[in-house]
Amino acid sequence: MEESGRIDGPNGAIAWRRRRGTPPWVVFLGGYASDMTGSKASFLDAWCAARGRAFLRFDYTGHGASAGRFEDGTIGAWAADALAVIDRLTEGAVVLVGSSMGGWIMLEVALAGAHRVAALVGIAAAPDFTEDLLWARWDEETRARLLAEGRVVEPSEYDPAGYVYTSALIEDGRRRLRLRGGIPFTGPVRLLHGQNDSAVPWQTSLRLAECLASADVQVTLIKDGDHRLSRPADLALLARTLAPLLGEDGGKPLAV
Repeated sequence: MEESGRIDGPNGAIAWRRRRGTPPWVVFLGGYASDMTGSKASFLDAWCAARGRAFLRFDYTGHGASAGRFEDGTIGAWAADALAVIDRLTEGAVVLVGSSMGGWIMLEVALAGAHRVAALVGIAAAPDFTEDLLWARWDEETRARLLAEGRVVEPSEYDPAGYVYTSALIEDGRRRLRLRGGIPFTGPVRLLHGQNDSAVPWQTSLRLAECLASADVQVTLIKDGDHRLSRPADLALLARTLAPLLGEDGGKPLAV
């Protein structure tokens, strides 16, 4: 049976949904401006429910059903939300599944609580996107507007109102860049990325694989896959990727 509620987090009330079941817990970390009712989160909920697996999803503050203003959020703040929810609502080992920005958040969580994080699964993971995909792309006029006004709004195929990016987001991201050196996570890592991804280049997953200390890193490229990787075939691939990490389909149970 699914439970739901809110906890008082470091940045305000965080809405969550979970199913108790066989560990390790599968924890879904959503992308920028997304929420826990999206297709991948909903698929994982149903997939875990069918197998009696423990599963947790939630909304970062400023997202979905959680409290707070979206514009007040940063990578650090949303990672703190994730750590609070995981600490309060799970026990034992966790497998983090991070989509897009959630792929950056999963690294922050793993580095802060590596003793509980058994494995990572990235779906179009986007670490360092604030620097490499936003700041590096913006012209001087856009950068100047961001610094003067504290925010810029860009068109997005995922939101007709566009996406807001703040100077606080850029500055905080700059303090948390992970693709400039080694990432001391040694557990299994699986990275899925579409080569038709127009938002995050698939080469980002290759860069991430190089930075990770783990020797057990696999990158799967989907030639016709887009950024969302939410088609039935993509979701089936996600399930096939996740199952062995949970000790199913011939996989060995994870040890933390």
